Amino acid sequence: MRCGSILIALLLLAAGPAHAAEPEQLIGGQVESLLEFARSRHPEFAALRAEAEAAAERVEPAGALPDPMLRTELRDVTNENLDASPNLLPPRIGGARYTFSQSLPWFGKRDLRRGVAGAGADEAQARARAGWIDLATRIKLTYAQHHVHLISIRYAQENLDLMRRVAEIARTRYASGFGNQQDALRAQSEIIAMETDLVMLEGESAQASARMRALLGRPENITLRPPEKLRLLPPAAQLDMAALEARLRVNNPQLAADDARISGAEKGRDLIQRNRYPDVNLGISPTQTRNRVSEWELMFEINIPLQQGSRRAQEREAELNLEAARLRRQGNLNQSLAELSESLAGLAVAHRLESLVSTGLLPQAELNLNAALSAYENGRADFAAVLDAHRQLRRARGELVKARGDQQIRLAEIEKLVGEEL
Repeated sequence: MRCGSILIALLLLAAGPAHAAEPEQLIGGQVESLLEFARSRHPEFAALRAEAEAAAERVEPAGALPDPMLRTELRDVTNENLDASPNLLPPRIGGARYTFSQSLPWFGKRDLRRGVAGAGADEAQARARAGWIDLATRIKLTYAQHHVHLISIRYAQENLDLMRRVAEIARTRYASGFGNQQDALRAQSEIIAMETDLVMLEGESAQASARMRALLGRPENITLRPPEKLRLLPPAAQLDMAALEARLRVNNPQLAADDARISGAEKGRDLIQRNRYPDVNLGISPTQTRNRVSEWELMFEINIPLQQGSRRAQEREAELNLEAARLRRQGNLNQSLAELSESLAGLAVAHRLESLVSTGLLPQAELNLNAALSAYENGRADFAAVLDAHRQLRRARGELVKARGDQQIRLAEIEKLVGEEL
């Protein structure tokens, strides 16, 4: 029995490392580390990269010649003319002809087919880049929202502590006969309402953390650090509309995909127009009689493009597809420029609002609350003045947090439109 126990223990020790859990990995804290992790691990972005690579592999086969054909014809396999039994071996029948043929497209068709496939590869590459930029934008937005939630929770806790102090003052004044019970009850009601808001903020923070895990591909053995700080805004010189518009025209992935689609449509139109000319099929045929080659034949074959109605319809279709691609690009460009202008205006408003709140409204609200508290403790102000001052402080802090969050949202939108970091 003792030997059996020792054996079981040794087996458990041997199996332990194979089933040991992988150590937790700590990521986050700053948005750059989250973007780096998502770029290397997110399955959807990996799928887009694979699709782009697959599209690139289609370029070379598109311009290659078709495989040659080999045809074998066995003549007089019944050997009626030779007064022999049927056979399938070429030396023992009336004869055999071997035809080697190669199809040759008209001049320029192979290059055009390769160009169409190359445009498709460029479009797939642009779609992969657009997919990454969209994913990166959502990560930036979720990071900023999570940071805003955490700051809001901190302010809510500070506001709640402050209101509890106000409630304690109200109870002390009521116990001393200088206040009324209504002040204490109103303070308690305010505390309950603020505790409810705090619970909701904590729930939103947990939801933001869950969204971030989803954006990272729901990795296992990963612990997310809370966001430490918001990204710095670029200098004003980089937020010039004309400069950003130029960068948008060059780097926007949607426009790059549209350009590739236009290029593919142009080459597709040219390829269809080349179908007016015939393709050529060349062949050579040696004929075997018994054990020797008795004769050689050459073959020249072309297709005759007689179906002009069908071909003209294909050409009109190609022209319309090209026109649609150009119009779609113009529409996407107009939409992108409008969104860029809107995001820039929103960023400027949010930045100005943050400056006004942080330098004017918030300090004034803090001074008003301190003065109201002091006056209430000394009986020179009523409780309504304290509540009003406290609500002004809460509103100022909320507007400050919202303005900073709006700036991050607008910055992420601008970077998505211009296709690169600012």
